[in-house]
Amino acid sequence: MLSKWIRDGRFSVFFRAMLVLLDIIAINLSSYLALLVRFELRWSSIEYQCLEAVNKLCVFNTLVTIIIFFIFRLYNSLWRYASVREMVNIILSCLISSFVHITSLFVCYRYFTKSYIFVYTMMLIVFVTVIRFSYRMTRHVFSLYSHGDSTRSTMIIGAGEAGNMVMNELIMSNMLDARIKCIIDDDKSKHNTYVHGVKVVGGRECILDCVKKYDINEIIIAMPSVPKKTISEIVDICKHTESDLKILPGMYQLVNGEATLDKLRNVQIEDLLGRDPVKVDIDSIMNYVLNKVVLITGGGGSIGSELVRQVAANSPKQLIIVDIYENNAYDIQQEIRHDYPELDLVVLIASVRNTERMDSIFAKYRPDIVYHAAAHKHVPLMEDSPNEAIKNNVFGTYKTALAADKYGTEKFVLISTDKAVNPTNIMGATKRMCEMIIQSFNKKSNTDFVAVRFGNVLGSNGSVIPLFKKQIEAGGPVTVTHPDIIRYFMTIEEAVSLVLQAGAYAKGGEIFVLDMGQPVKIMDLAKNLIRLSGYKPGEDIEIKITGLRPGEKLYEEMLMSEEGLKKTENSLIHIGRPLEFDEKQFFKELENLYEEAYSESDKIKQMVEKIVPTYHEKPVDKKRDSDILSKEFKHIEDREIATHKKLVGIDRMAQ
Repeated sequence: MLSKWIRDGRFSVFFRAMLVLLDIIAINLSSYLALLVRFELRWSSIEYQCLEAVNKLCVFNTLVTIIIFFIFRLYNSLWRYASVREMVNIILSCLISSFVHITSLFVCYRYFTKSYIFVYTMMLIVFVTVIRFSYRMTRHVFSLYSHGDSTRSTMIIGAGEAGNMVMNELIMSNMLDARIKCIIDDDKSKHNTYVHGVKVVGGRECILDCVKKYDINEIIIAMPSVPKKTISEIVDICKHTESDLKILPGMYQLVNGEATLDKLRNVQIEDLLGRDPVKVDIDSIMNYVLNKVVLITGGGGSIGSELVRQVAANSPKQLIIVDIYENNAYDIQQEIRHDYPELDLVVLIASVRNTERMDSIFAKYRPDIVYHAAAHKHVPLMEDSPNEAIKNNVFGTYKTALAADKYGTEKFVLISTDKAVNPTNIMGATKRMCEMIIQSFNKKSNTDFVAVRFGNVLGSNGSVIPLFKKQIEAGGPVTVTHPDIIRYFMTIEEAVSLVLQAGAYAKGGEIFVLDMGQPVKIMDLAKNLIRLSGYKPGEDIEIKITGLRPGEKLYEEMLMSEEGLKKTENSLIHIGRPLEFDEKQFFKELENLYEEAYSESDKIKQMVEKIVPTYHEKPVDKKRDSDILSKEFKHIEDREIATHKKLVGIDRMAQ
């Protein structure tokens, strides 16, 4: 019944009516109590003239005061969230009301006891305040004693504005059963202070100790403005507890006053990467996409669809999506039509392998900018079907680039991968050939051909995180190919931002590379994801080592050592110097490769080795692999050692 009233808005009307009624009582009670206090709490001692004046003006005084309260919005505020501003409004409205009341008494009756003025004003302020804040007081007391055994013992990390807002929500919410036991903050000036009656017990070194001391089963990280590295370090500590972890994700929610419980989310694996998101120059992206015809191949895939979303948001003249998979193309088509109904959107089902089809598309639409994201990318699958990798990746890129050159495209951006560096699998080798193709085209064409190279994309189709999540949901085991395998990671949004920024920077021939921070052990990734899912690795969920798959490396490199690095305006985006190669011989070998691929030859990998000198089916230099792994592990181990020292120190303190 009550919930139906709330939905219909009747509860709000009823609540306001109750406030008005209580205020009427408070106004008149203040008047008569003020007289009683003035005359020493003896009703018989009250002077007749004073009592008569209050009696005759009670209706006028009540009406005027209620109007003043309406003007100051005392019946429109949400008193469960009342703050200093609402208190100021109460005081001002009561002072103005008292002034009108006292003035009318002296004007109408000339004589009136002066001490009444002060007592009446104070009583009116007290009564009106109590009426409005009693709801909060009642709820606070109720929250302390009403939850019983179902109460969640909560720790807040962050004693700033965001933490304050989240605490307000936890204390006042009708739907929650959290009891805040302690607050953690690294700011030493806040230690041993209190926020909403809850003590700030110390910095991050106190987390594990306090989890045991207060039997904490929920930790909320409310620090939206701190760097990702700090969040990662704190999560690294919290993951050693069995508490549920939640996080307030962004600074904009604090700025907008939206640091509320519905903005909280579970801590995600991205929070453990310890790197701030890549920032791009949005203006430069908008300037070169605005009013341009943009074509995106593979537009229904993980990277392609995000490219479509971000380009669509920057007002292109026309957006053309090309994809061979109709279901993917249909999904992104419906999404963009819903979000951008005015956009000139064209969705075409086509294969980049088909020379005539690609030629006809470019001839008809004449795209200014092309993002080439169509490719086979799954390493083990391509090892078993190398001819398909050659047909789709190498010659799909060649035919699309040829059409772009023929029909005067301004910019052509190839989506490449870190697996193109010293490749040990056919997928990486084909991507290296794609880079060589666009570098060659750039030298002879008016089109600016560039490549963008990045690592593994979190959450993309076929990536390790969705696989781990499915395995955890199924009860395990979580499969890791090798205990020492490491990878670089980035989010889909970061990857696409880099691609767009590369297009803005492109002058032709560059290979753009993202500084992706420190590599991550896949084993650690698996353990962390299991912990964040509420399980214990090795106990609740087994981790199974399956062995390296065909063509898989223990590590990925972002650049070949010969390429070097050149900075751009964005400190996290670099340009690799293109390697020199015999282009005439390269294209001659491509002709032979084309014939062999379409004749389904079983000697494709041997031919690729001749074309890409850095490609070897298996790592041949074990010492080199060992040296590279040692360097990469050093960064990881330094971080783990620092965390371990903190934990040891905490354990000693606890003892």
